[in-house]
Amino acid sequence: MPHSLIKKYKLAPHPEGGYYRQVFRSDHEINSFVHTETRPALTHIYFLLLKGQVSRFHRVLHDEVWNHYEGAPLQLYQLDKQQLWERRIGGETNEYVEVVKAGNFQAAQTMGEYSLVGCTVAPGFDFADFSFIEEPAMKQWLGVAHPDLSRFI
Repeated sequence: MPHSLIKKYKLAPHPEGGYYRQVFRSDHEINSFVHTETRPALTHIYFLLLKGQVSRFHRVLHDEVWNHYEGAPLQLYQLDKQQLWERRIGGETNEYVEVVKAGNFQAAQTMGEYSLVGCTVAPGFDFADFSFIEEPAMKQWLGVAHPDLSRFI
């Protein structure tokens, strides 16, 4: 079933891991509060993680809302400076939404065979506003303080 979702929703590999497709990009444009560049007011993607895949730690410069659609719960990690927290979305005992604040690093994994989620970014997503953890000190801290999360770097 999870591989049929790739075909059904016309998903492509995402640089952070998993599969995605942008399903909405606002025609309205606004200036980013971070760097004043023009961005669509809002964008939305489908995002699929299969068992064994991870979404590597990355950050987006604007707020991002994750919604769980189907499959196993999704384990979502957030990192702000040296504060790390995790939330699960989906399943009977968890919420179905989590917000990643602008500039926080985030990573994710499915807790089962697959997790299909949606991600909404406002102002809208642009790869120019996307980055992986590059700072050697942050990578080292994560490896020492949370060695189990090294696979997300």
